[in-house]
Amino acid sequence: MSRQAIKNAGAFVAAALLLAGCGDSDVKEVRDWMEQVRQQTKPAVKPLSEPKDFIPYAYNAGQAVEPFSQDKLLNQLAKAAEAAPDPNKPDLQRPREVLEGFPLDTMQMVGTMQKGGANYALLQIDRAVYQVRAGQRIGQNFGIVTRVGDDAINIREVVQDAAGEWVERMAKLELQSKENKK
Repeated sequence: MSRQAIKNAGAFVAAALLLAGCGDSDVKEVRDWMEQVRQQTKPAVKPLSEPKDFIPYAYNAGQAVEPFSQDKLLNQLAKAAEAAPDPNKPDLQRPREVLEGFPLDTMQMVGTMQKGGANYALLQIDRAVYQVRAGQRIGQNFGIVTRVGDDAINIREVVQDAAGEWVERMAKLELQSKENKK
């Protein structure tokens, strides 16, 4: 036999083996087994429970506060803030001092002086000049002067944040020189 004939015979045998592998011999057995298991299997599904009876609620707005109102939330936060002890909360019942009626941005420090061993700052508001010492109340945000220096006064203010809590913040009034006024 020639080489070409051997190659052709080998190709024919390989093709025959491939086609034999595609036969339906084992597939029928698998399909029969699957059908048998499908017939024997019975699903076990628990029945659904009956739904609960729905009882509608009639909402009568009348004088009631709207349930999704921001005012309702703010009122609750304000009540909680009043009930909780807050060390920064100022005394709202005490009488106000004169300089608590003016905002800090309207005040200018124009000088300092010493009187009786204490340092005083001179603050100008409009055309009036006031003497301020440490411990004195100042500004509209419950400010207290913590230190009077030669070039500035330090102020500790107490303000409410967005949540209604009282927090401290520091402010400073610096000495105004002739160059700063221009």
